[in-house]
Amino acid sequence: MSRNVFSRRDFMRTVGAGALAGSAVVRSASALAASDSLFQHGVASGDPLSDRVIIWTRVSPSRAGMMAVMWEVALDERFSRIIRRGRVLTGEDIDYTVKADVLGLPAAARLFYRFRADNQLSPVGRTRTLPAGAIDQVRLAVFSCSNYPAGYFNVYAEAAKLDVHAAIHLGDYIYEYPRGGYASGDAAAMGRLSQPEGEILTLEDYRTRHAQYRTDPDLQALHAAMPVIAVWDDHEVANDAWREGAENHSEGVEGAFADRRAAAIRAYHEWMPTRVSDPSRPDRIYRSFRFGNLLSLHMLDTRIIGRDQQMDYANYFGASGFDTARFAGDLADPNRSLLGAEQQDWLGVQLAKSDTLWDVLGQQVLMGRMNIPAPLVLGQIGFSAYSALVVKAQTAPATLTAQEQAILAQPAIPYNLDAWDGYAVAREQVLGAARALDKNLVVLAGDTHNAWASDLADFAGRAVGVEFATPAVSSPGLEEYFPSESPAAVAAGLTQIIGPLQYADTARRGFMLVTATPDACRAEWRYVSTVKSRSYVLQQGPALKVLPGAGNRKLLPA
Repeated sequence: MSRNVFSRRDFMRTVGAGALAGSAVVRSASALAASDSLFQHGVASGDPLSDRVIIWTRVSPSRAGMMAVMWEVALDERFSRIIRRGRVLTGEDIDYTVKADVLGLPAAARLFYRFRADNQLSPVGRTRTLPAGAIDQVRLAVFSCSNYPAGYFNVYAEAAKLDVHAAIHLGDYIYEYPRGGYASGDAAAMGRLSQPEGEILTLEDYRTRHAQYRTDPDLQALHAAMPVIAVWDDHEVANDAWREGAENHSEGVEGAFADRRAAAIRAYHEWMPTRVSDPSRPDRIYRSFRFGNLLSLHMLDTRIIGRDQQMDYANYFGASGFDTARFAGDLADPNRSLLGAEQQDWLGVQLAKSDTLWDVLGQQVLMGRMNIPAPLVLGQIGFSAYSALVVKAQTAPATLTAQEQAILAQPAIPYNLDAWDGYAVAREQVLGAARALDKNLVVLAGDTHNAWASDLADFAGRAVGVEFATPAVSSPGLEEYFPSESPAAVAAGLTQIIGPLQYADTARRGFMLVTATPDACRAEWRYVSTVKSRSYVLQQGPALKVLPGAGNRKLLPA
């Protein structure tokens, strides 16, 4: 989350929230790998296709040097029906990580895999290949923003119990901050102090941070239970990253950003079960997945490969106040890019050739229009005070002072210039392509740490699709900034102020369960009562859906 002047945090301090609901107490998952195991970081699988899947582990050898690791994939958990096996060499140059792209697998298969090295067996992982042909359902668990020092990964523990086709991780899988940095106030008490101690900058730093996250039992449980399709956001590199820099990077003082980015991307691919289609282009992470005839998932990089630098409200203030005309002009710049030309063209091709019922974009930042009255965004008035002014204008307009009238007369502007709202023309290009191709578009988003659901429309107000945004796994949301505000009141106020916004939860950590059928695409929000204890309460959130067809691309109660 941004630290720029008039950034998301400034807005959060203006709005605030925090509260919980209830269900049955459950306990966190137990560790899958013993602390003295050669496989201390568990197992994982990812990037499934109908005939292949990546399987992953890491070995922790007692001595340096190359090591041979055997792997097996079977149709049963006892490995009495092994269908594929192989051998991988690993060593210090890839941080002793192990990846195998297992080919020639049957479609829609539920599979088991394990590794063997030095006469030790790894934990057993479960995975599955994607379906082919006609199918009647796809189920996806969707996550974002898992900050180790901010709290336990109870969300992962809960999701690991589900039967889904895949987990979708939309980024901020790790955070780069130093020990005692962002959201670390309770880290010592929970035994979750960041390693290494400093802000991560080098290849070794990023590897160490990934390794720490992978010791978490709930993260291991999630990876062992299902394949993961992941993409990075900013914190896998540095806060508010863009193509050539980041808010949380001081060029020169912290080295060259290009070197830092390269180190972060290398460590990411080492530690994640991703398929790198072109080793010479490891930053090209965008890719598509087909779930039979029902759903195409297009994973995008809205962060690193093509993003122009974020606009900053502070740059538009002068002696005469805020320069609205210059701001509007820059926002409407047709050359302002979020995806980059290459990725934009690729997405157009993917949408054009897709023949599935649903097209889903798995990406990082909010696409929904989140325009807030300018006085709120710029910190000139608090949320409660502004709401009171609105009521006053409705009930006793003659009593408004000139200053109050001036506040109410100001336009609505984007609260978050790091999101698609800061790249308005780029968003219109994506929405325009989907509308022209008559796609049933569903956008998945993370990044903000809060839950949202919005209708998506083009500049002309024509319905194009919907957006489902997942809350954080552990990073704090709006409730951190105004704990005295009623979360229900804040959510109600935001949905009233922001026309396309149909649902908001600004107080809880959780994930989404997205289910696509021939009749509808449905999102269900699930929350945990706390991330500060390994005992938590599961809280069932609402469910919303969208129906297919050009006349049905709006959110409805499920």
